[in-house]
Amino acid sequence: MARNLSGVRVDGSAGANGTGGEPVAARRFGQSSFATHAVATERNLVTVDKSLPLELLGPLGCGLQTGAGSVFIALKVRPADAIAVFGAGAVGLAAVMAAKVAGAGEIIAVDLHASRRELALELGATRALDGADPGLADAVGEVDHSFDTTGVPEVIRTAIAVLRPGGSCGLVGAGGGEVTLRPTALAGRTVRFILEGDAVPQQFIPMLIGLWRQGRFPFDRLIRTYPLGGINDAERDSASGATVKPVLLPAS
Repeated sequence: MARNLSGVRVDGSAGANGTGGEPVAARRFGQSSFATHAVATERNLVTVDKSLPLELLGPLGCGLQTGAGSVFIALKVRPADAIAVFGAGAVGLAAVMAAKVAGAGEIIAVDLHASRRELALELGATRALDGADPGLADAVGEVDHSFDTTGVPEVIRTAIAVLRPGGSCGLVGAGGGEVTLRPTALAGRTVRFILEGDAVPQQFIPMLIGLWRQGRFPFDRLIRTYPLGGINDAERDSASGATVKPVLLPAS
């Protein structure tokens, strides 16, 4: 947590200074998203083909890796399994695409935005449900796996409630508050919080790129680029659901 979220080095010192020499927290999640240059250690790099577009591959390092890795590695979705994905943003849609590759028999996508539900169906979901439906749990039915990307306590409770005995629920959403459950809600079920899909990036990201090149993981359909000066437009489109994964490009 200190390395990823504190913005400074583990010893508390800053890795960058402002124009006046004052220390600057410049390592949010181990990176500087608005920088034109970055300093990285060899162990944090993933080598890719130089001909591939970096502005397209960048999102593979976090959200898309998390969604796909959770399906392939953490939840171990198998052919004919049923999975419900709550939240059809970049992470959730990556999970949908991965579930299709894994051969899941039923892939249920849940989201508030009709446009994202429609996209989920195009990317492999067998059903897409409105997250605002008061009868959502009944509409989902029973599944082998559920995957929550929202972090919303009520949604998490639904994700657990729809599990069959022996089913597994993966959580990746953050900041939604505490979740209160009766102990019997966990009877025969497994619930865990998943970090980055349990993936090893140097192995997993090249695999995702390979699937993309085969046309089996079309994550490029989620991405829309914006100039850095259009950051407010990117934020607006992301909030409205018009854009699934905005990518900001600094001026060259």
